[in-house]
Amino acid sequence: MGKTTDVFKAYDIRGTVPDQLDAPMCRAIGGAVARFTGAKRLLVVRDMRPSGVELAEAFAEGARVEGTAVTDLGMASTDFLYFASGRLDAPGAMFTASHNPAAYNGIKLCLAGARPIGRDTGLTEIEAMTQQLMDDPPPVVALAPLDHADLLAEYADHVRSFIDVDALAPLRIVADTANGMGGLVVPLVMGPLPFDVEILFGDLDGTFPNHPADPIQPANVADLKAAVLRVGADVGLAFDGDADRVFLVDERAQSVSGSLTTALVAASMLEKNPNSTVLYNCICSHVVPEVIEENGGIGVRTRVGHSYIKEVMARTGAIFGGEHSGHYYFRDNYRADSGIITALIVLELLSRTKKPLSELLEPFQRYVDSGEINTEVDDPAGAVEAIAAREASAGGSIDRLDGLTVEHDDWWYNVRPSNTEPLLRLNVEARTAEECERHVAEVLDLVATSTTGA
Repeated sequence: MGKTTDVFKAYDIRGTVPDQLDAPMCRAIGGAVARFTGAKRLLVVRDMRPSGVELAEAFAEGARVEGTAVTDLGMASTDFLYFASGRLDAPGAMFTASHNPAAYNGIKLCLAGARPIGRDTGLTEIEAMTQQLMDDPPPVVALAPLDHADLLAEYADHVRSFIDVDALAPLRIVADTANGMGGLVVPLVMGPLPFDVEILFGDLDGTFPNHPADPIQPANVADLKAAVLRVGADVGLAFDGDADRVFLVDERAQSVSGSLTTALVAASMLEKNPNSTVLYNCICSHVVPEVIEENGGIGVRTRVGHSYIKEVMARTGAIFGGEHSGHYYFRDNYRADSGIITALIVLELLSRTKKPLSELLEPFQRYVDSGEINTEVDDPAGAVEAIAAREASAGGSIDRLDGLTVEHDDWWYNVRPSNTEPLLRLNVEARTAEECERHVAEVLDLVATSTTGA
């Protein structure tokens, strides 16, 4: 059995099966979640990974030993769990490792009402309780009830409620679901809609036989881009393994960044909900707060990560929030993220405007970003502090909301430690590709000297 320190991350639980994460540990985690929440019932959902069946059953047994009933909702996407948690007002567990390779599995947890569980909102306590239950497992005297429910039709109706179905045009769409849960939810949601949808790799197969379910990596959207051009599609949709994220490809087979999608959806949401608050994280392009202001909204900048964004969304009543990584959050979706809701909002926008996606995005293409650049370092936090000291002595404009953000007159960068790996994550944005490339080299030199002490 692995150690809890191997699998308990900043926002979720994740590790390789069975050496880091196995059934006995999941049984203990189930008991710990039951104890922590004190709930009468827990919801359990899993993705298509083969190990999910055994791990989810073990989790459910651990909760039932503690006297907590379990409702098994079967196989679905992560945003389905958030919907079910909100609709049934019960805590839940989603067995998934999202975009990680096939050897991995994990658990995303939420409180009743889809409220997040992260390090600052219960995950630390659950880890400690898990260790206790692994060290001293309780006797199985009796098990609380286990039942099954099917909420997929209700979920699909909920997703479609975010758009005016009557306004939709017969668009041609290609969706690459990467053998992940998008293969279930895309046909379920879009089946009744007037779209011509071609699904790539729609078979649910947690061994990912075609390509990894990580659409943020350019190589993993090559098949989608080729298909968009082959069929003359209006848009391509790339989902990750548990289908809570989506990335867009325009009709010219050009990738659309998470920041541009955030700006596009923010403008649409503000048209329907004037003067509303919209959230964006600290590595989003500067175009996002500009578009929010231009459309009469109130922009609020947050840290990276769903638990932080959901907390700020609850506090501010924000209508929408976006992350550069492809997570998009909706107030009316229990403040949870959903790839398929985001896709429908974009498709409605394309239908209403009768413009190609590339044309809709033109006004937002004001900057060039580097994408996330990861550098392996022994002490990421120490490297950030060393860079901050150098920038402060140089008179740079800095903030510490999440890692370190440094603003210059015509470019900026953010550098922050990974929450899960010994990596320093760098994002740079400038006015032109040439300037961006030059500034990336400058900051990487700064990273190198800060980690070597030169």
